[in-house]
Amino acid sequence: MPNKTIYVSDDDLKLFQRAQELVGGNLSGAIVTALRRFIELEEGRLQGYEEVVLKVGKDGVRQVRFSGSLLTHWHQMANERIEDIRVYRTRKGAYAVHSHFSNWSEFPTDTNWRQWRRFLGLGEQDWGDFDLEVFDSLEDMKGKIPDRLYARVVDAQNPHVEDLDI
Repeated sequence: MPNKTIYVSDDDLKLFQRAQELVGGNLSGAIVTALRRFIELEEGRLQGYEEVVLKVGKDGVRQVRFSGSLLTHWHQMANERIEDIRVYRTRKGAYAVHSHFSNWSEFPTDTNWRQWRRFLGLGEQDWGDFDLEVFDSLEDMKGKIPDRLYARVVDAQNPHVEDLDI
């Protein structure tokens, strides 16, 4: 097996020592794992994708992470609830639909009146149901999201940018 020598500055030595402690002595394994993750993120970033972290579950108590690009966003306030749906194209070519439904009947009553943005449904909501569904194709998604949102996703496949000479 070939050997590679890595020179580490005195300032970074503690970092390498701590990594070696955390992996039980196999520092090269930790370095390879970190490099794989770094390369995956950077290649994705160069292709226009970013790391996406989303809340899932009741009141968004869990989080999921993937590499994707936001295609469109749907936000609607109705008498019964707030609907917030985002559709992402994942780096592996799937479609991730993140939905958040907040029923007004479940609005937290312990809210300080000064948090008026929360009351009006503005900004990031932290109550309600958060869900993530992944679809392999556009056709699989049809009928599972509002028709107007589906049309936006289809349109987002061929983004049109008009360059103005002004």
